[in-house]
Amino acid sequence: MLFSIVIPVYNERATLFEILSRVFAVDVGMDREIILVDDGSTDGTRDLYAQVETKWPNETFKIKLQSVNKGKGAALRAGFALTQGDVVIVQDADLEYDPGDYPRLLRPILDDRADVVYGSRFVGNDCHQVVEFWHMMGNRALTLMSNMLTNLTLTDMETCYKVLRREVVDTLDLSSQRFAVEPEITAKIARGKWRVYEVGINYAGRSYGEGKKITWLDGLAALWAIFRFRFLQ
Repeated sequence: MLFSIVIPVYNERATLFEILSRVFAVDVGMDREIILVDDGSTDGTRDLYAQVETKWPNETFKIKLQSVNKGKGAALRAGFALTQGDVVIVQDADLEYDPGDYPRLLRPILDDRADVVYGSRFVGNDCHQVVEFWHMMGNRALTLMSNMLTNLTLTDMETCYKVLRREVVDTLDLSSQRFAVEPEITAKIARGKWRVYEVGINYAGRSYGEGKKITWLDGLAALWAIFRFRFLQ
């Protein structure tokens, strides 16, 4: 089996090497390919890609350079199109999400119990950083609204960690440009009647001062997307 790891990258010069080191430190018992989609970085991140391939010559990389910043949805759409794996995971390029959780995220799929696995920041796990109250409440409100319209029982719809069988990826046909891609993916998974599992993950959230990019405007866009992809698409 082949494991595809899709990493959207935007201005992550400070963390790119570290997140790749953490990814490569985890053995999941499968061959892997790394899909790096640079979404118009302007901080020097693009200068690192030649070094990445030199530093890890035995790893398989596919690198896509977006001409301008288009958003996470556009980056995922480009990344998914490049994957060849039997199983695909989304990995942010910052250090909020721990690749050490890959084995537990993959287990329900490898055991043929699930087609999709979400990694939840809000259920039991080894450890997580205390995050801002209103950011957490916003995430939970969006998850609740999504659950009401998809008839799922997720605790963390907005999580980065979504693990998908190849068959699921091939049906998504994403259109969102920015962070509204999260409710779009969830709505289309629910529509496809795929088997969905959720597992607790480690989480070390960063502040806006540390480079967090999602804002309250993205929350409003996500709310609209929840309705849009339930009733209009």
